[in-house]
Amino acid sequence: MILFLGLILFVYVITISHLIYGFDQIPTYIKSDDKPETYFAIVVPFRNESANLHSLLESFKNLNYPKTLFEIIFVDDFSEDDSVKKIFKWRMENGIFHTTLLENLRISNSPKKDAISRAIPIIKNEWIVTTDADCIVPENWLLTLNNYIQNHDVSMIVGSVSYDCKKSFLHHFQQLDLMSLQGTTIGSFGLGLGFMCNGANFCYTKSLFKELNGFTGNNTLASGDDVFLLQKAMEKDSKIVHYLKSKSNIVSTKPMKDWKSLLFQRVRWASKTGAYESVFGKDLAVIVFMGNLSLVFGFLFCVFEQVDWQIFGILFLIKFNFDFILLKKTNSFFTKKRMNYLILSSVLYPFFCVGVALFSLLGSYEWKGRKFN
Repeated sequence: MILFLGLILFVYVITISHLIYGFDQIPTYIKSDDKPETYFAIVVPFRNESANLHSLLESFKNLNYPKTLFEIIFVDDFSEDDSVKKIFKWRMENGIFHTTLLENLRISNSPKKDAISRAIPIIKNEWIVTTDADCIVPENWLLTLNNYIQNHDVSMIVGSVSYDCKKSFLHHFQQLDLMSLQGTTIGSFGLGLGFMCNGANFCYTKSLFKELNGFTGNNTLASGDDVFLLQKAMEKDSKIVHYLKSKSNIVSTKPMKDWKSLLFQRVRWASKTGAYESVFGKDLAVIVFMGNLSLVFGFLFCVFEQVDWQIFGILFLIKFNFDFILLKKTNSFFTKKRMNYLILSSVLYPFFCVGVALFSLLGSYEWKGRKFN
């Protein structure tokens, strides 16, 4: 049994080592002083985001980019709070912005994909940027995208996302989890095998969206407005899809407030894995799941005295050290703050990861007041 667990962890460690190598292959981009000339359409799908909209709207207001070179399209997915009222009020007070408010048209099982598809036809220019209503965008967000577009042959740009954390263990657990996802994303792009992104900071051309037939083929899944479009683009021509590793382009969002919400969010994310077009993405998901499952089984075998605790401790430390290297590199890019609750999170994470994976296969979840299977 120990040999079997050791073999699984060996494959896991080799995989993480490749991601660490890939992470270093993506250079950190520093924006140049190119003149702003790219027109952007910012698309924000939302539902019941009254508590978060103020921060997002203020960050739009503070963007260091000509107001004549971007528009904001909000798509309301049948909000039951006063989100729409807040946007109307902000639009009246800030008439200098070209702002449009649309109502979502549900044509699939995915509200967010429907919302983006609703906005696409009214966009007259080429570049689309998506973000979420619970986010804060940095002041040089569009300026950095503009500079990158002017200096690269690119049709799709994947950006970075981080959490705005407080001091609680729950928040820092989520931050470490997100750092692992961001590190994996950057590492996979460094290997030329990008398969994952985040719709909170995602940019692509309208013509590419049309060439890929939008979300056709995966709109039966509630989630995946970002990764499925990315994987389609990678399959079509990976050279036109870039990861923008820039400190001036990091969008921040809020972590979940409780463990139940976190579980449902991660289940929502995990539920789309089986439909990945990326073979590397599927294989990686299996390897990560098996790596964490091996620790869960190892712990249980120790409890029932089938495995020596010392041997289990060695296996745990091997996995921990390689995870730490990737997390450390990622955290150093995103922030100068130290990683908190690292050991405790590393102990609990295998159980959380396995639970999310099993729940995504066997159960349903709730999101924004709706139930999904």
